[in-house]
Amino acid sequence: MEPPESPSAALQTPDEDQSSQTPPPPSPPLPSTTTHQCLPHSTTTTTTTATAALENPDEDESNQTPPPPSPPLPSNTTIHQCVPHSTTTTTAKCFNCGGPAEIPPPQPVWSEISPPPNYRPIRAPALNLPPNYSQQAIIDTPVPKSEKVSVISLPHKFKAPSKKIRVPDDMKSFIKSDSANNFIGFIVSLSESIRGKKLSEPCHESETLSSICSVMDSLVSLVDEIPPIQQAGRYGNFAYRDWYDRLLANSEDLMLKFLPEDLKSSTKELVPYFTDSFGNSARLDYGTGHETNFAAWLYCLARMGVIKEEDYQAVVCRVFIKYLSVTIQTVYDLEPAGSHGVWGLDDYHFLPFIFGSSQLIDHKYMKPKSIHNQDILDNFAKEYLYISCIAFVKEKKKGVFAEHSPLLDDISGVPNWGKVNGGLLKMYKAEIMESIPIMQHFLFGSLLE
Repeated sequence: MEPPESPSAALQTPDEDQSSQTPPPPSPPLPSTTTHQCLPHSTTTTTTTATAALENPDEDESNQTPPPPSPPLPSNTTIHQCVPHSTTTTTAKCFNCGGPAEIPPPQPVWSEISPPPNYRPIRAPALNLPPNYSQQAIIDTPVPKSEKVSVISLPHKFKAPSKKIRVPDDMKSFIKSDSANNFIGFIVSLSESIRGKKLSEPCHESETLSSICSVMDSLVSLVDEIPPIQQAGRYGNFAYRDWYDRLLANSEDLMLKFLPEDLKSSTKELVPYFTDSFGNSARLDYGTGHETNFAAWLYCLARMGVIKEEDYQAVVCRVFIKYLSVTIQTVYDLEPAGSHGVWGLDDYHFLPFIFGSSQLIDHKYMKPKSIHNQDILDNFAKEYLYISCIAFVKEKKKGVFAEHSPLLDDISGVPNWGKVNGGLLKMYKAEIMESIPIMQHFLFGSLLE
């Protein structure tokens, strides 16, 4: 069987008698696919296709002679006029003649639930933000400044602290108050006291701070005395309630170990802050709000003059480190309270990242991106709080670091530790001190109004 003659072949022999040619045999049937059915057409055409015109692009069009007219066709012949098309067309083509098909190819239909995929860079900021995250609030917040704590004058009337924030207006009133600014300024002062210093460096440590450290050691021993029990469940070992009951029973005696005689009446105001620093026995949880209560307890001691400015470095490097060593969170598997999940710094703590980033300001070798170096984590975790926190996160959470801790991974791209420290202070004020879910449990008394 002779193959059907293409239209281009007919153009090359325009003088051949059309009557002597036989029509091409029909094409064999195709499988069950949608095809374009060509109408019967002759082997000649009255127009010159774009393909033929492109064969001699340099030829002068003025010297070309028009093709001779085609002989008349039989009356029972229907002429199919092929549409001229370029060689770069992307439309569907006819299977026989190469012209555009009458039926366009089906277009993909995207629903609102499953939109078309769009390329988004890995480090796009919108990817690493939680759904209800107010990034603009953090950007607009100025970096908090350190403030000198105002010491009370004696005699002073202490009172048991209580919860005061119930509606958003209460939150706004507290944030604008001098008491809130002085409290945040106290945290900034603690951060500045260890700037560029290791945890093991010698520092001024008063007898009062040594007594407070011995109090923390007694709580660590209490954890060893009350081990977790075997039970089903992911969070909250019931043995923690026994530990917390022992804490409540001994808390006032623990305060009297370091308080002077003229300040022993302050125990009714100090004890609630101190006990709330170690989680909640009813909910079996612990979070950044409880950590803030410990900072408030230290602030109250500073307001009473028990802690002085020259003690600030030891407060972080000795007392706060002892506080972190009371590992009730991991021993009793306490549920993270108020955690942002992967969108937060850590499930339980915030302040160690602030203090740790201040330690690394102006460090010659370690940069924020150095947290991805395992050798640095292994060798410097005991000297720098920030490195210790990153090592703890990588130990507890498995998988790709950028997936289970995207916020920490983003912070590693910041050029220097000064910007990291300032950003974390702004974030602490916006996400902790201005958060109603956290501050609704906060206590207010005569020392922190």
